[in-house]
Order: sequence, then structure tokens, then C-alpha cells
Amino acid sequence: MTKESLAKSFNMELKINWLLIFVGLATAGILSACCPAIPESKIPDITAGRFNVAMVFSNTHEDGRWSESHYEGLQHLDSMAGVSAQYIENVPEFCDSSSVFRQLSRKGFNLIIGTAFGYADSMAAAAQEFPEVAYIQLSGFKPNPLNLAPMYGAMEEMMYLAGMLAGGRAKADENPKLGFLATMPVPDQFRMINAAALGIRRTCEECEMEVRWLRAWVDEKREKILVEELFDQGAQVVFSGAETPVVVEVAANQGKWAVAFGRTKYCQSEACLTAPYWNWGPIYAQILGRVQAKSFRPAPIYFHTNGGGLGLYGMMPGEPPTKGLQGLPEEIIGDVLQLLERLRLGEKDAQLAVFAGEILDNRGNVIVKEGEFLEQEALDQFPPGAPNEKCDPYCMYWFAQGITTELPDIGR
Repeated sequence: MTKESLAKSFNMELKINWLLIFVGLATAGILSACCPAIPESKIPDITAGRFNVAMVFSNTHEDGRWSESHYEGLQHLDSMAGVSAQYIENVPEFCDSSSVFRQLSRKGFNLIIGTAFGYADSMAAAAQEFPEVAYIQLSGFKPNPLNLAPMYGAMEEMMYLAGMLAGGRAKADENPKLGFLATMPVPDQFRMINAAALGIRRTCEECEMEVRWLRAWVDEKREKILVEELFDQGAQVVFSGAETPVVVEVAANQGKWAVAFGRTKYCQSEACLTAPYWNWGPIYAQILGRVQAKSFRPAPIYFHTNGGGLGLYGMMPGEPPTKGLQGLPEEIIGDVLQLLERLRLGEKDAQLAVFAGEILDNRGNVIVKEGEFLEQEALDQFPPGAPNEKCDPYCMYWFAQGITTELPDIGR
């Protein structure tokens, strides 16, 4: 696939994300609030003689979730020779934060990273004004041909492996029911749900999975209610698409298993089977190297396991197996480790294996024919897809075989 076509498909998913979040915030009345000004005194200074990196957070840098994981990546950069890494926190989304990005640019930062989706317009405006600065926006959708690149990772690879482990666990426990707590109905969540379901079916053909939608990125009170419902209705293992410890806490109370998401710190309880997680330091180091070498390209960045930015807790080198993994058949553990190693080596066939055919949806329709696989534009979009990147009739608006829940209304 060309960089241009990848950009189009990447843009489609994130425009949908933007619309869903915008509607949610408008309903809550948040968008009508005035955006507080960020005092100039809060803008960090550069360090003379070093490569200077600035990171912008919508929450505190120690929020225990998304922002903290990126802060850990920033610390990785700060430990590198000749690099100075600074941050500014509590910069609101969905309003004009361009003054923050402009001030950072004027101060002389070489690389500026915005970690929130709602910075799209503000970063685009600043990037156009300061072409000599490199900008990265997490899950953004407005790249420019000069210096602004949106970025995300192929977490479906880790979810597929987690599904293999969860299916094996459910089968060993003689309970074929599983659950998935999803956040917002966007293509990224469909990718992870379907990847988990396909992995489950690889080790437990009789297993079924039910999905519950949070319809928010984080709402721990409602998360608890929905996860409890899934366990109460018989689930042996419940996945989470939300970056919180809730699913593990509920699983511990229920005497069942959880697949946490996003952070290794969520998987310290014995009730945690495993956790697909982010490791941003290596990814940021690679980008920094490209900027320093003047080889940075502003095309959308979609990294895979071989980039070092993705992990599966209990299965990575140096990580002890969790309690739930210790009793699984050696054949399942061996298969997961073998595929994980191939992904770590960057083998294209392993990356494509997640959505390789034959794949049926939960209504019996053929999504992917035998011997074929889903292209990137199909992973990133709802049907019919972006202009010139059509992926009708399925794209990522389908549930894999074994999922018992009906598709959510996405307002199409």
C-alpha cells in the first residue's frame, strides 16, 4: 500500500473518532466552556546544546493511564545522550491550544509530541507556521506533507495473541464464555475485539464472546457495572479495551480472569491472565533518530510489534508467566511464543496472520476468503471507506464468528 493510500484510510478512522467524541462532548455541554489560557510561565525552556523534545498532555502526566505511559516514553528520551525532554500538562483538548504549540516552537524545541486526539487543529496550525519543527500527534488525522505525522500502533497483533491465551484458559477451565469491555464504537476497537475473538477461536472453537460498549474512553464507575454484568452472565475471562485496572479488580473479586489493556501495572494481580500493552520509549527513540538524521517523513506512522512499542505481559523476554498462564497446555504457550517471535522479527506473514482468511462473521458471511487477508484500508475504516479507498461491504464494521453480540449503531 502507498503512503498516500495509508494516509487516506488512517484519516477516515480518525475523522470518525473525532465525530463521535465531538458529539459526546457537545451533548455534555463541554464544548461550550471557555478554554483556559495557559500561562507563559508554564511553558518549559529548552536546554542549550541539546536536542530538545516537548510533550503535551491533556491530563496530568501521572494520570495512571494513557498520559503516564507516554511520560514514561518521554523519560526514555531524556535518558539518551544529548537529549533534553520536557513536558506541559493539563492542556485542554477540543479548543484552541495552538498557542501552547506555538510557544513551544518559538522556544526552539526540535520535536513536539501531542498525546491527545483533540489537539488536531491546534497542532496543524502550529506545524504550518513552524516548518522547521517536527510534530507527532497520537491518533491524529491531519498530517501535512512537511512536518506533522499522526501515529498509532497495531495493537490488534497483541490482542490476537491474548485471545489465543484466553481461549486456552477458558477451555482448560471448562467454561467457554468470554467477554469484552469496549470503549467507543470506532474501527480501532472493532480491530481489537475481532482480533481477540479470532485468537480465541484458534485455541477454543466452541468459545463465545459477548461485548459491552462503554461509549466513553474512561468511565471507571460504569466500567465496573459492565464488567460485573459480563462475569455475572457466566464469562470466565473478560478483556478490556479501556486503559484502567477495573477489569482486573472485578475479576479478582469474582474469582475469574481478566485481560487488562495498555499498562503492565494493571496486570500485577493474580487475576490478570495477560495484558497487551504499550511501550512508547523505543518508538519515540526511532522517531527522534529520524528527525536528527533529517529523514523524518510526515506520513502516518502505524508501527508493529517489531518496532518495540507493543508487548504482551507474561510472554515477553524477561517477564515471568502470570498465574493464569502457568496451567495452560504447552502447545498453546508454544504457539503464542512462536507467533510472537515472528512478529518481533517483523515477518509480514505474521502481521497479516491476524486477519488472514478464511474469516466468517457472526452471521455466517465470508469476510475474508481462504488465502486472502484484510488490507490496511479495511482495518482502518467503516464502510464504504474513503474516496478511492473503498472497502465495502465490510471494512471493520463486523463481528467475528463466536461473538454473540449484535453490531452497535454507528449512525450510518
